[in-house]
Amino acid sequence: MASKVIHALYTDDDVLMDAVKQVRGEHYHIEEIYTPFPVHGLDKAMGLAPTRLAITSFMYGCVGLTVAITMMNFIMIEDWPQNIGGKPSFSYIENMPAFVPIMFELTVFFAAHLMVITFYMRSKLWPFKEAENPDVRTTDDHFLMEIDASHKDVDEMTSFLSNTGAVEIKVIDKQEDNH
Repeated sequence: MASKVIHALYTDDDVLMDAVKQVRGEHYHIEEIYTPFPVHGLDKAMGLAPTRLAITSFMYGCVGLTVAITMMNFIMIEDWPQNIGGKPSFSYIENMPAFVPIMFELTVFFAAHLMVITFYMRSKLWPFKEAENPDVRTTDDHFLMEIDASHKDVDEMTSFLSNTGAVEIKVIDKQEDNH
């Protein structure tokens, strides 16, 4: 199923920010914004919810810490206790200071690696995925705002967007990806 979107190109990030505020003020739905560099405050201007990736990172770190404690207790205390330098390994608590670096490293390892996987899954960045950049100028010096126009008056939206400072406006029939 195809839907209509409007691509409005801007040449300045400050003009883009003002345009985003005006478009949101008119209650038009912004699908996506493509920029050549991160624009500070754009997520807030678009009304995007704060990310919850930090919460998942903490949970992944807790999983790593749990794996480290369980692994060290089993390997060094239960399965194969060793007398190293006259210090017997009869309990986990007695040897915990020696285990702190391992606990730290596995916490960081799990948090970092699982966060990368989570980020790629959340962003739908699969291996060999085709780029979804609608205009190659957005990788150099232009900013593109993609606005849903399937249930709106396209001529009215086009004239409104030209008043916001857009240097180029295109109406596109976009194919929806149902994968």
